[in-house]
Amino acid sequence: MEFSDVVRRRKMVRRYTADPVDPAVVDLALRNATRAPSAGFTQGWSFLVLDTPEDVDRYWDLFVGDDEWEADGWLRGMRTAPVLILPCASKAAYLSRYAEPDKGWTDEDEARWPMPFWYMDTAMAVMLILQTVVDQGLGACYFGIPPRHDAEVRTAFGIPAGWDPIGVVALGHPAPTGGAKGSPTRRVRKPLDEVVHRGSW
Repeated sequence: MEFSDVVRRRKMVRRYTADPVDPAVVDLALRNATRAPSAGFTQGWSFLVLDTPEDVDRYWDLFVGDDEWEADGWLRGMRTAPVLILPCASKAAYLSRYAEPDKGWTDEDEARWPMPFWYMDTAMAVMLILQTVVDQGLGACYFGIPPRHDAEVRTAFGIPAGWDPIGVVALGHPAPTGGAKGSPTRRVRKPLDEVVHRGSW
C-alpha cells in the first residue's frame, strides 16, 4: 500500500471480528514503533502486549461496575479486539540520558525540558503502530486509560514504578460496522488554510 493511502485510510476502529491476529503482524508493528524518533536516542518506551483472550479479558474486567466507563456503547465494540498494546513512557530514562556527558547537562532537572518528550516520543511510536496496522489490512483504535483506574492497571499487569502507560492500542480485523461512529461523522476535517500559518500567525 502506498504511504499516502495508509495515512488517508487510518481511522479509529471500534469493533472487530473474531478472527485472530497474526502474531507476526503484531511484532512488525512493534518493530516499526521502535523506529520512531526519540530525544537523545533515549528510546524511553516499552510496550505491554495483551494478546491472549485471558489477558485481554483481565484488562477489561478492571472496569466492570464503572457506570461512567460502561455508559458509552463504544466499550462493547472495543472489547471485541483480540489484541491490546499498552505503550509506556519513562520520564526517568530521559532525565538520566540528558545528564550523560555527551548531552552536556550534569543534573536531571525536569525544568530543562520545554515539553515532556517522553510522552511525545512514545506517542510517535504509537502512530507508527497505527500506520503499520492499516498497511497490513487491519484496524486499530488508540484510547486513554481513565485516571481513576490507572493504579489498578499498573498493579494488575505489574507495570513498574517509573513507567507511565500513556493509553491503549486495540487492534484486530475491522468488523463491517467497525468504523468511526463518533465525532468524525459529525465534524468535518479542517482545511489546511485554517490550520497552517506561514511566516506568522
